[in-house]
Amino acid sequence: MNITLEQAEKAIVAAKQKSTAIDTKMNIAVVDAGANLVAFGRMDGAWLGSLDISIKKAKTARFFDMNTGIIGELSQPGQPLFNIEHSNNGLITFPGGVPIKNANGEIIGAIGVSGSSVENDHTVAEAGASAI
Repeated sequence: MNITLEQAEKAIVAAKQKSTAIDTKMNIAVVDAGANLVAFGRMDGAWLGSLDISIKKAKTARFFDMNTGIIGELSQPGQPLFNIEHSNNGLITFPGGVPIKNANGEIIGAIGVSGSSVENDHTVAEAGASAI
């Protein structure tokens, strides 16, 4: 199962609405089940440097089928995934990447958000993922 363009666009709209509600400007990326970019939105005024981060957060969430913040916890010194961020041409291991599931609970893609605090990034990503 793969996320459709229509679903990806719906996730971006929901993420943008949440971002506006909490007064942030975000880069929002949605990838399919193969971690390929399907849709992207950069809100006016969002940081240029966060563009790449949002895409890598989405890919990281899909590569490992978990929130990027969880991977971050597991990749700290002394933890089982220490240094994993150097794999796969670079991963992002802090909050803001969330797998997207269909109604049957199957992972069909992921969303990555960057442009504010990691707490805000995660909140906006969750809003996008929950829209599907």
